[in-house]
Amino acid sequence: MLNDKKIVVVMPAFNAAATLRKTYDDVMSQGIVDQVIVVDDASDDNTSEVAATLPGAIVRTHPENRGYGANQKTCYKLALDSGADIVVMVHPDYQYDPRVIQYAVGFITLQICDIVMGSRIRTRRETLDGGMPLYKYISNRLLTTFENIGFGQNLGDFHSGFRIYNRQVLETINIDGNSDDFIFDTELLAQAIYCGFRVGDIPIPTRYEPDSSSINFQRSLKYGIQCVWVVTKYILQVSGLCKFKVFANTQAFDDKSK
Repeated sequence: MLNDKKIVVVMPAFNAAATLRKTYDDVMSQGIVDQVIVVDDASDDNTSEVAATLPGAIVRTHPENRGYGANQKTCYKLALDSGADIVVMVHPDYQYDPRVIQYAVGFITLQICDIVMGSRIRTRRETLDGGMPLYKYISNRLLTTFENIGFGQNLGDFHSGFRIYNRQVLETINIDGNSDDFIFDTELLAQAIYCGFRVGDIPIPTRYEPDSSSINFQRSLKYGIQCVWVVTKYILQVSGLCKFKVFANTQAFDDKSK
């Protein structure tokens, strides 16, 4: 709890048995997190069994693998149902240092931001020395630059696995209509920006270890193309040239925020 706000951490997990406990321990070490929710997307390892040993954690397991986006949909529904005021999403692969939660949520409670992203990119040397593959660094920089221009933002990293949401964001956006794949995150951000929510970021230390999750080059390429298409749809939508289903059901918040 911070400033009377219930803080719930969600972990969309897949084959995270080796790192889940370490991530959980760092999350709970700060003393401000009220609830942890782990959703296992039908892992091939014993992620669900490890999750069941985490004190006080709510654990759900998909009977079949549904995808990263579908995992998050379950996470956010459970978080809202539990009464969360602030929802923190952190990958349970121990790549992102969750000890920054205690600082990042302050931007939400002080009503400075509605969404806070953890930025892995401060300097090129630091990022590469931390283990990010060169091709991922280059593609991240190119995509993030394009997305900043298209969305009219100034974020350091659009593709972070550490994100914090004000409850109102998740209640306003129709996330059920989003992709069940990795592009879910970019669609959610595009919707939030379209609705007028304020997005900010903070630096977050990262680790690229053998147990850290990663997608291969082919899936990274597909993801990059999908990101470009989401930005293009956003530009066409705000310009009034086209209407896209992904931006439906947002008028109520638009009117309220004017």
